[in-house]
Amino acid sequence: MQSSAYKLSEFFIAFILVPVSFAIEYPIWIKIIIGLLGFLYILFVLLRVEKNKFRIAQNLDWSSFIKRTSLQLIGIAILTTSYVWFVDSSNLYVVVLNKPLLWLTILFLYSFFSVYPQELIYRTFFFQRYQSLFKNKTLFIIVNAALFSLAHIFFRNGLVMILTFFGGILFALTYRNTKSTLLVTIEHAIYGCWLFTVGMGEMLGFPH
Repeated sequence: MQSSAYKLSEFFIAFILVPVSFAIEYPIWIKIIIGLLGFLYILFVLLRVEKNKFRIAQNLDWSSFIKRTSLQLIGIAILTTSYVWFVDSSNLYVVVLNKPLLWLTILFLYSFFSVYPQELIYRTFFFQRYQSLFKNKTLFIIVNAALFSLAHIFFRNGLVMILTFFGGILFALTYRNTKSTLLVTIEHAIYGCWLFTVGMGEMLGFPH
């Protein structure tokens, strides 16, 4: 069993040092290599150390998940639609109305190749590796959300940092309550796809 010192070192490198380094100017190919190696390391730990089976749980409370996610989505939709309308109305639903094929393509690629890896790293891996190091459960959730926000620092956009922090709170709570990577991935994909749909995709690096 790996020591707390090892886990803390791993924690600092994977969730602070690497994300901050991505905000610094250096060749993109080096960043890609670092990211891929880091993800492969996390997969190795999940499979060989934490003994994950990557199976869908049979007792998921889909009804409760759908109700809660739907209510939250309604609130998010009202706030973000109002924001885009007042700040930059020309972008409101611009991609889905003008480039529906691109919209569908991006939603698919984003959900499978961005959201799922993020949730493996920031929820599945993070919770299984570090939850035991925190005595205060609320602090653990806040730290998880803050580091999830930090992962988006390379956008250099304060609004992105705020949105991802509050999104991180929601995703952390979902994972804590369900222990399901599937459910938290679906929730993350829904909210992220909505931001792209409503017209906030440009600041999040989506093609437009």
